[in-house]
Amino acid sequence: MTYSAPVEDYKFLFEHVVPLGDLRGTERFADATDDVTVAILTEAGKVSEEVLAPLQRPGDLHPARLENGVVRCSPGFQEGYEAIAQGGWVGMAAAPEYGGMGLPMALTAAVGEMMSGACMALQLAPMLSQGQIEALEHHASDAIKDLYLPKLISGEWTGTMNLTEPQAGSDVGALTTKAEDNGDGTYAVTGQKIYITWGDHDMGGNVCHLVLARLPDAPAGVKGISLFMVPKFLPDEDGNPGERNTLGVVSLEHKMGIHGSPTCVMQYDGAKGWLVGEPQGGIDAMFTMMNNARLGVGGQGIGVAEAAYQHALAYAQDRKQGKTMPSVVEDTILGHADVRRMLTTMKADIFAARAIAMSNAVAIDMARATGTAAWKARAALLTPISKSFGTATGIGVADMGVQVHGGMGFVEETGAAQFCRDVRVTAIYEGTNGIQAMDLVARKMMDGGEAAMALLDEVAEDVEAARAVFPRLANAVWEAVESMREATEWLVAQSDLQDRFAGAVPFLHAFARVLGGHMHLKAALADRGGAREKLARFYIQRMLPEHLALLAHAQAGAEGLFALTPEELAQ
Repeated sequence: MTYSAPVEDYKFLFEHVVPLGDLRGTERFADATDDVTVAILTEAGKVSEEVLAPLQRPGDLHPARLENGVVRCSPGFQEGYEAIAQGGWVGMAAAPEYGGMGLPMALTAAVGEMMSGACMALQLAPMLSQGQIEALEHHASDAIKDLYLPKLISGEWTGTMNLTEPQAGSDVGALTTKAEDNGDGTYAVTGQKIYITWGDHDMGGNVCHLVLARLPDAPAGVKGISLFMVPKFLPDEDGNPGERNTLGVVSLEHKMGIHGSPTCVMQYDGAKGWLVGEPQGGIDAMFTMMNNARLGVGGQGIGVAEAAYQHALAYAQDRKQGKTMPSVVEDTILGHADVRRMLTTMKADIFAARAIAMSNAVAIDMARATGTAAWKARAALLTPISKSFGTATGIGVADMGVQVHGGMGFVEETGAAQFCRDVRVTAIYEGTNGIQAMDLVARKMMDGGEAAMALLDEVAEDVEAARAVFPRLANAVWEAVESMREATEWLVAQSDLQDRFAGAVPFLHAFARVLGGHMHLKAALADRGGAREKLARFYIQRMLPEHLALLAHAQAGAEGLFALTPEELAQ
């Protein structure tokens, strides 16, 4: 079964659901015309379908491996990466002064999703470079920018981020990697990092590590962390890879999925590095990279969901099993009600998650183009929702894809299981989905819920305008908006953060459900009587009501959550 990039879906989204008109009206993104947008989406779709998708199964069956200290990539990955680099896809959103295209994040995110759907294991390499590029643009010295950005943007060099240590996972402040001043503007970095995606490879160029470490006498916790650029090869006076730095790969993790992506245990033994940003300003600089990655990871979930859906649909269109009802035309399992329920649910959730992610990306772009507080707040609010809901959609759709296949889904040769294995990590890395939800109900509500209410107000305005065309659908979404508003008011009134955290995940998913209803309603207005109206009716009538149960859970607070003792949990 071949992968088909959702180019037409993106064209529809950018024209009718998350329009780019305001974006194109800014000086920064005036060149992102409709013609440019269509050309970018079309060409990225071709690369995804023709170059990357054929690498999906080989990467799973022939994983990256460590040989004599060198990581050997899966068959075809070098050629696939070269196609990404030579096409300019790494530097889509990067500054033109360093060789980037300066395109909106909305287009970068759309392309990232398509490439993830084709081959997530390989797409991780350019995604991490894109995050590093943004971090360097915002925080690095001019000297570091001049040396590293052109090569990262061209794809000649690749970038990583090194946060996690065995004792410092989500609690980054517990890290022990140290950096000591060499007295010549460089630092000696010593320590071990784990779970370093694409920490090494044999695709040529240099591997540029952004490493969190602690300077001598730095305070404990996250406030004492600094960020360093530590390359695999030390650049010579001409800026080319020179002497090998004192760092290396200890081992590769044997993972559940994304086998083609080398996940490394990295050892730094006094490796030479350069400070990025201010001393003890590392966490702020790294969060610039992580926020970029969180939107990208949400896109990975959506991309894998799209691929899993296409795979399941193709199987259902061909598989004959049992008798369908006399009123059903299809003689394959596509004619069975439960199979049709699963496939329609998959399709509806993918559209909702994709539209939310693109709304998030446009908010990021508008914040950069205008600098206004309202757009910055909107982008910050939507980021944890995009990451969590996008990845949850990927996991849920991939799981349903296996179910559509029945027993054949449990057999590796069909390829359905790979989507489940590959996408599962997206809910874990770049901040677990639980942490994303806690961020939403705590930090993102420090404004008293102002940003959330502003978004709900906009949704309500759109819903009111839709009443004349779709009164029942609009009323259902309006009632959901009001329920969400009341739940948000309850949330911000809770002074005990534990009461917020106890229901953070269901609150986030309820918010996503409501936003998804809004997106589907907008799609229905643009396609009256068409397939998108039919899909909107399915989502709003059958899936949107889930928000009520989620909000009941969200507003239950922490009471009773810790009622069971550890001993009782173990009984």
